[in-house]
Amino acid sequence: MNDTIRESQNIPYFDHDKKLLKTIRNSGTRRKMSPLQFALRKIRNILLHRLAYFCPLNGWRVKMHRWRGVNIGKNVYIGQHCVIDNAYPEYILIGDNVSLAGEVSVIAHSNPYAHFAPVVESKVAPIVIEEGAWIGVKAVILLGVVIGKNAIVSAGTVVDRNVAPFTVVRGNPMKKVTDFEYMYQ
Repeated sequence: MNDTIRESQNIPYFDHDKKLLKTIRNSGTRRKMSPLQFALRKIRNILLHRLAYFCPLNGWRVKMHRWRGVNIGKNVYIGQHCVIDNAYPEYILIGDNVSLAGEVSVIAHSNPYAHFAPVVESKVAPIVIEEGAWIGVKAVILLGVVIGKNAIVSAGTVVDRNVAPFTVVRGNPMKKVTDFEYMYQ
């Protein structure tokens, strides 16, 4: 696992052009790569993501996400139908012994149209899920958060800020339920 955490950065606001080649050229320039390199990477990421999404075997799901660029530790479980950022998989770091239940979404970027600029930044920021964390079914992990060691994120929780180690959180808005660090001392 490459545990280098990338820096947050602002990205250009969404600017899809009606012409596919112009969109690919613009996207490649933003990513500092040739249009062909960008297109091939995008196709690879989409194919591997879709295969992992439906794959019945955890070991294969983990491998496919690693091939996409997601940094994944040892002994990790990724449930079926998980969405792990397709545009910026390299911004996601999943530590050892982490479990993501089915239908979890991990989104490392926000890329709205420019007319939302006064309200929402267009940016990409790393997501770190530390060792031993457990993420419940249908949880949504948003950009820029760190989920601490052995933290528990209950089903359906929207994680929009950091979660302390040895803590249980739930809901939308996310609320701390309890901490249990004393149990590990």
